[in-house]
Amino acid sequence: MGGGRSETSALTGTGGGRGTATTQNSQRPNACCFCWCCCCSCSCFPRFFLSTKPSLEEIRLWSQSFDKLMRNPAGRNVFREFLRTEYSEENMLFWLACEDLKQEMNKSAIEEKARSIYEDYISILSPKEVSLDARVREVINKKMQDPTPHTFEDAQLQIYMLMHRDSYPRFLASNIYKALVHGGSRTPSESYS
Repeated sequence: MGGGRSETSALTGTGGGRGTATTQNSQRPNACCFCWCCCCSCSCFPRFFLSTKPSLEEIRLWSQSFDKLMRNPAGRNVFREFLRTEYSEENMLFWLACEDLKQEMNKSAIEEKARSIYEDYISILSPKEVSLDARVREVINKKMQDPTPHTFEDAQLQIYMLMHRDSYPRFLASNIYKALVHGGSRTPSESYS
């Protein structure tokens, strides 16, 4: 155990300052909840769902299709947190950035956002580079000559399908999703006790 804190105090947020909580079986930060804010308290859990927690019915709908999960803001947030645990959060961040770009109407803002997306997620020099095939990269490079809100459409679809095919089944089998389904209105700490 780190820093002399007991597992109970790490889970309840008592017995020490902010920082990294560890338990006997976990070395990840903030092992007591899904928010990863390192506060060692599940009081931050509602932030995870924006302003409202989804109903149990909504949470169960997420298992019916990936589209239902992605159309639900709380679902996207939970899935993003799951992707973070798999070190693939950049896929969701890229998808969200593309959605934001599609809403833009101002030409200079479109160019700036497109450049930023390219540098953050497409460039081979980026630490957050998403996995795209050569054909899609070639299309993007051509479209970057005169970016539009749809410059990354092919890439966004490819990443969407990657998340659907690879990450979504693991998400449904994850402790994160199971805790939400079985916990109903309980907080994650209550689900694990």
